[in-house]
Amino acid sequence: MDTTVVVTRCETYESPAIAEAIARQFDLLGGVQKYVKRGDSVLLKPNFIAPRSRRHATQTHPVVILEVARLLKDFGARPFVGDSPAWGNVFGCVKKLQLDKDLAKLAVPVRQLNQPRWSNVSERNRKVGISSAALEADVIINLPKFKTHQQLVATFAVKNMFGCVAGKRKALWHFTRGKTEEFCELLIEIYKYLSPALTIIDAVQAMDGQGPIRGRTRPLGWLIAGQDPIACEIVCSELVDIDPANLPIVNQAKVMSFGCHDRKKIQTIGDDYSQSIATDFKLPILVPVRFSLLHVCKSICKQIILLAKGQKKA
Repeated sequence: MDTTVVVTRCETYESPAIAEAIARQFDLLGGVQKYVKRGDSVLLKPNFIAPRSRRHATQTHPVVILEVARLLKDFGARPFVGDSPAWGNVFGCVKKLQLDKDLAKLAVPVRQLNQPRWSNVSERNRKVGISSAALEADVIINLPKFKTHQQLVATFAVKNMFGCVAGKRKALWHFTRGKTEEFCELLIEIYKYLSPALTIIDAVQAMDGQGPIRGRTRPLGWLIAGQDPIACEIVCSELVDIDPANLPIVNQAKVMSFGCHDRKKIQTIGDDYSQSIATDFKLPILVPVRFSLLHVCKSICKQIILLAKGQKKA
């Protein structure tokens, strides 16, 4: 895998600034044509964990999504935005971000990542219900949010692809893969199976504290991009003075020989961040990965109701 990571300074969500930063990232990584062909169906997979407004750092910022979509449309690809949020549905998340009308103007569809297809994601014959929309896309571009996570310390690149698991099966996997190492192994297997062409991480404003939903929104001023998600995780950890050895996903990737976890082999290009490292990034108080059976049952019931309402509105 390519071990080049682009770090681009961008301190505002104004559309021209984001568009310029994203175009620069693609150029530095070899151009759009390296990842996408004209006519390709491209899933843009943001972090739509819950319907919260753009004032919070809970979801990938709408301007980042929009400008990646615009760039791909101009190139001649066919992007669509999709996710399977843990709370609510993709349409509610898009509306809460006030992104629905802008995507409609660009003729970029929004899809709930449902209709699972049981897929063997590992050598252990582990089958996971992956959304057929994700599986049928020609290309996936991963658009996660830079956040702390009260179960995994922080999540930057890998975990966002867990959103391609359809519906509330994500909660069931929390229940059945209750050990941190087992859960991280599952996350990495899903990422490897779906194999996004590129990851672009929104860290213009990040979340620290008790992420991934109710943490503090704070400015960082960066967009980070690369093909190798573990290299991206390591560079992101440097931006906020986290030892990568404290990140369960990075540790498990090393056990699985996935990605580049040797910092000496990771080339960073773009803007220098050595003098801009955030040393006051607040880490979460950790809680167990395993959900209780009662938590899973309540969550499934609530999600069925929310998805039914969303389908009626859609």
